[in-house]
Amino acid sequence: MMDGIAEQTVWDVIGLYLRLGFEHILPKGLDHILFVLALFFASSRLKPLVWQVSAFTVAHTLTLALAVLGLFTLPSNIVEPVIAFSIAFVAIENLVFKDMQRWRPLVVFGFGLFHGLGFAGVLVELGLPQGQLLPSLLSFNIGVEAGQLTIILAMWFALHRFRDASWYPLLAKGASTLIAATALWWVVERVFLAG
Repeated sequence: MMDGIAEQTVWDVIGLYLRLGFEHILPKGLDHILFVLALFFASSRLKPLVWQVSAFTVAHTLTLALAVLGLFTLPSNIVEPVIAFSIAFVAIENLVFKDMQRWRPLVVFGFGLFHGLGFAGVLVELGLPQGQLLPSLLSFNIGVEAGQLTIILAMWFALHRFRDASWYPLLAKGASTLIAATALWWVVERVFLAG
């Protein structure tokens, strides 16, 4: 897909892969958008949200790099259902527990490992310039982070002042229910209906 990329400067490659990483989240990455929203609805307070997103970032950065470098991969027929399951799990956890559990960042880290493998699958499909592997990998990852942070900050600015409102828990539960239902359908689709 990346014909002619060898002639591009490092700055061209950085700009291209920043955009591709961002677009993989917004608007193309509905599964990743729902995962980030499920994280948000666990706690709209910024500190717990930052802990979760940091755990997710460290994990997916690790497996993204390992997979792109060919050091560790899993087949997409394993990775994609686990990604869908991770979304459902986090959303259902929002429904079961009133407050975010202390172990939540650890769970998010574990799921982030699979999301990184999913990001790597996309990046490998796009193609990577062999002479500029590091800038393209880092730029794609930064683009992904920018997309995720855009979602989180938009939601936080839109809703944080309402987190003590009487209707906010209903909104969070309703959103988590829709996210869980969508993700459970994806699990079924990716396990049983994938062709």
